[in-house]
Amino acid sequence: MIVLQLFIVLLFIFIGARIGGIGIGLAGGAGVVVLSLLLGVPTSQHYIPVDVILIIMSVITAIAAMQTAGGMDWLVQLAEDFLRRHPERITFYAPIVTFTMTLLAGTGHTAFSTLPVIAEVAKGQGVRPSRPLSIAVIASQIAITASPISAAVVAFAAMIQPMGVDYLTLLAVCIPTSFVACMIGAVVANFMGCELKDDPVYQARVAQNLVQISGETRREILPTAKAATLIFLGAIAIVVCYAAAISQSIGLIENPTLGRNEAIMTMMLGAAAIIVLVTKIDAGKIPTASTFRSGMTACVCVLGVAWLGSTFVNAHVDLIKEFAGALLADYPWMLAVVLFFASMLLYSQGATTVALMPAALAIGVAPLTAVASFAAVSALFVLPTYPTLLAAVEMDDTGSTRIGQFVFNHPFLLPGVVTIASAVALGFGFGGLLIG
Repeated sequence: MIVLQLFIVLLFIFIGARIGGIGIGLAGGAGVVVLSLLLGVPTSQHYIPVDVILIIMSVITAIAAMQTAGGMDWLVQLAEDFLRRHPERITFYAPIVTFTMTLLAGTGHTAFSTLPVIAEVAKGQGVRPSRPLSIAVIASQIAITASPISAAVVAFAAMIQPMGVDYLTLLAVCIPTSFVACMIGAVVANFMGCELKDDPVYQARVAQNLVQISGETRREILPTAKAATLIFLGAIAIVVCYAAAISQSIGLIENPTLGRNEAIMTMMLGAAAIIVLVTKIDAGKIPTASTFRSGMTACVCVLGVAWLGSTFVNAHVDLIKEFAGALLADYPWMLAVVLFFASMLLYSQGATTVALMPAALAIGVAPLTAVASFAAVSALFVLPTYPTLLAAVEMDDTGSTRIGQFVFNHPFLLPGVVTIASAVALGFGFGGLLIG
C-alpha cells in the first residue's frame, strides 16, 4: 500500500510540474483528495504550513507596494549602473547583483529585470552571454536560502529552532556560504563554452541580422521610489534586529509578546501601510503588481504540495525513520541529494523545505546536517522550465544560452550543481564552527 501511495504522490507532483506555474499547488490538492478519500490515508489541516503561507503573503504585499511606488525600478537602475560600470567582470558581478536583490526581496523573480542588461553588457564586451546569465539565474535561486524574509528560510528557522539553532545562526551560516558558493560557480561559468566570436550559432545569427546591440537606456524613476525602497529595507532591518533581540543567544527581550514569525508578518504589512501613506500611491494597484501575482502563486503551490507531502510522510513516519534514519546517520550528505532531486520536481524552495525538512528532522537528522544541506532545495535549474531560466534563454539573441537536444545539456546545469555542492560543503565546514 505504501508503494501505491508514494506513486500517487509522485504522479500528482509530475502532473503539477507538467501544468506549470500554479499547477503544482492545484495538483497537490488533488493528490490529497486521492490519498485521503480513495486510499484512506488520514490527513489534517495541521499539515498545512499556515505560517509560511501567511509570511509569503505579508512579505509579497510589502514588496508589491514598493514596486507600485517605483522602488523596484530604482533598485534595478542601480543594478544596471553597477553592471555597466564594470562590463569586463560581468560573469562575476552579475551573480552579485541577482544574489543581493533576491536576498533583500525574498524572491528570485527580481532577476527578471536585470537579465536583459546582463545579456546586453556581455554582448557589448564580447563575452559569451550564457556565462553571466547562467550563474546570475542560479544566484537568484540559491539566495532564497539566505534571505531573512524568504518563506523557505522562515519556515526552516521555525523547524530548526527547537534543536538549538536560532534564526541568526541559520543566517550566519547560509548567507556567507551561499554567496561564496555562487562565486565558485561563477569561476566555472567563466570557462564554459567557446568564445562568443567562435560560436557557429552566434555567427549564423549575426549573418541573418538577428543579433542586436542596444544602447544604454534610463528608466523613468518615480519620485516616490527612493522613499518606498528605504521604508521596505528599514522594515527588513527591524525584523532582523528584533529577531536578534528575542533570540536565545542574545536574549535582550525575554518572553516577547510578539514572536518572530508574527513580527515578520506585522512589520511587512506595516511597512506596506507606511509606503502607501507616505508615497500616496493607489493601494488598489498593489494586487496588480507582478510580484504580488507571483507571490500568491507561491502561496497556492506551498499549500498544495506541502499538504500532499505531509499527508504521506505523517502516515508512514515510523517506517521512513527506520529506513532513512540509518542511511542518513552513515551518509549525512544524502539529505542534500534528496533535497536536490525533490526541489527539481517541486520547483519551489519553500515547498521543498516544508515538504521534506520536517520528515528529515523527525527521523533524527543532526541540526548541522540539516542546515548544511539546506542550500540543496535550490535545484530549480535542472529541468530547463523555470521562468527565470527560460527568460534568460529568450533574452540572449546570440543563441549562446540555449537548451540542447537532450534537455539536460544546457548552460545552467554545471555551474548550478557546482554552486549547490560548494554551498553544502561550505555549510558542513563553516556550520560546524557555529552549530554544536
